Parts: sequence; structure tokens; C-alpha cells
Amino acid sequence: MKQPTTKVLPSYQEFHPRWYRPRVSVYWWLGQWQYLKFILREISSVFVAVFVVVTLFQLRALHAGPDAYSQFQHWLQSPIALAINGISLFFVLFHTITWFNLAPRAMAVRVRGKRIPEILIAAPNYAVWALVSVGVAWLVLR
Repeated sequence: MKQPTTKVLPSYQEFHPRWYRPRVSVYWWLGQWQYLKFILREISSVFVAVFVVVTLFQLRALHAGPDAYSQFQHWLQSPIALAINGISLFFVLFHTITWFNLAPRAMAVRVRGKRIPEILIAAPNYAVWALVSVGVAWLVLR
């Protein structure tokens, strides 16, 4: 009689080499201006949101009546509100400028197979921004 054969699988461990992973500091983004600018642009989104929330609270106070709006105006004159709005203004301007400078790289516009110079894409953004700013200043200061 024939004896049943059993397959014996070899037992082995798969070789896993250690990959080279250099240690990266938590502050890696402070090493170069490009990295710092990238991180600041990302952080600036938080301050853009703060600016929007303050504006929404201002609209709510305006809707609630003269007394509520007066109280909100008084709060806006406090040192904390001035600091928050000053920092927010800086970051909103930084966000806007870096975004306008980034737009030509995000929009690859080609005419007759050649890419349009970056200034022709960025300049209209700045022009419209200036026109809108002049228009708002005229409405507020007239």
C-alpha cells in the first residue's frame, strides 16, 4: 500500500530591509523661504475664516438694530478685537497676494501652442482688486 505523501512547506521569514528614513525636524518648514511661505499661506486660511466670521457677526448686529450694532462697534474698538482684525488683515493680504502670484502656474493658458506670460494672468487680478478697493473706499468715505 502506498503511503500518503504530505507536502511540507518550508518555513522562512521574508527579508525586510530597513529603509533609510532620515529624521525630519518638526520645524522643517523654517529652513527655506518657499516652505515658510507655503505654511503661512495654509495658516492664512484660518484668518480668512476669522475675518468672515467677524463680518457675519457685524451683519447680525446690524440686523438686530442700532443698540446691538453700537455694542458691536464698541467691542470692535477693544484691544483684543483690534489685534485680531490687524492680524487677520495681514494674513488676508498675504493670502490674496500669494494666491494671485500662484494663479499663472495653476492656469496654463496657451495661445497658438505657446504659454502666455505669467504677468498677463496675474496683472488682471491685481487690476480688478485695485478697482474693487477704490470702489469700496468711495462708497465708505463719500
